[in-house]
Amino acid sequence: MDLFVNILLGISIAATPLVFAAIGELVVEKSGVLNLGVEGMMIIGAISGFAVTIETGSFILGILASIVAGALMAFLFGVLTQSLLANQVATGLALTMFGLGLAALIGQDYSGKSTGDFPKLDIPFISDLPIVGPLIFGQDYLLYLSIILVVAVIWFFNKTRAGLIIRAIGENHDAAHTIGYPVVLYRYYALLFGGACAGLGGAYLSLVQTPIWVENMTAGRGWIALALVVFAAWRPGRALLGAYLFGGITILQLHSQGFGINIEPQILAMLPYLATIVVLVLISRDKTKVRLNAPASLAKSFYAST
Repeated sequence: MDLFVNILLGISIAATPLVFAAIGELVVEKSGVLNLGVEGMMIIGAISGFAVTIETGSFILGILASIVAGALMAFLFGVLTQSLLANQVATGLALTMFGLGLAALIGQDYSGKSTGDFPKLDIPFISDLPIVGPLIFGQDYLLYLSIILVVAVIWFFNKTRAGLIIRAIGENHDAAHTIGYPVVLYRYYALLFGGACAGLGGAYLSLVQTPIWVENMTAGRGWIALALVVFAAWRPGRALLGAYLFGGITILQLHSQGFGINIEPQILAMLPYLATIVVLVLISRDKTKVRLNAPASLAKSFYAST
């Protein structure tokens, strides 16, 4: 029973950074912008949160630093693609390479250091209940925030005027501009939100999942988050389920040898990325369905007409 609980806890921890990154990118793509720099924003969020936590001893300040750092990276992307009209794909790739290099440079002084254990919810008696206690009432606070964030994004897109405007801009930015909506401004808002979420996902890696700085610790999770958005058909609820599915695959590789499955560790390490490729291939087979689900203006530059 303890093994079962530990596996479920591991899945939730592995899934949470993917939830943050995927839900942020989903909002960005709903506005019609494709930001391939999620990996770069995550790693900058990871080192920023880790460094500030080490220097100040405050997890709260570390989390805030990661949010600001991710948002600043997204703002840079916005200036290049929305104001200067640079190619979104090329700029996103450059942002990832820039983030990985900058994080490696900053992180040189923090190798081998640890932030300690991140605070967890602890309700007397309830958190000690078998199975239910640790799984539902004994997780770290950021995990609960990730669930709340998904629910909030669902509500935002379906129940608020701003959410409907962002969806309209993502479907047809020219029509939205014609009726008076500031397309570029709303896309900046979406980008800042997406960057903040990616930075928060990175902070989860360095402060909760592995509270120690390791270069390139995102290990491709930003790319998995991008795949999750397509897998979820741009729906927040499905993105949450997809993140936990990929989290389960990640934990499977860690526990498989404990179950007596004799597979080379290198092959097991490939599983999350192999699953990503398989999912994308299966989805891309039905191009008509992908086009129907994807925002029609996705990755298209907006040229404002007077």
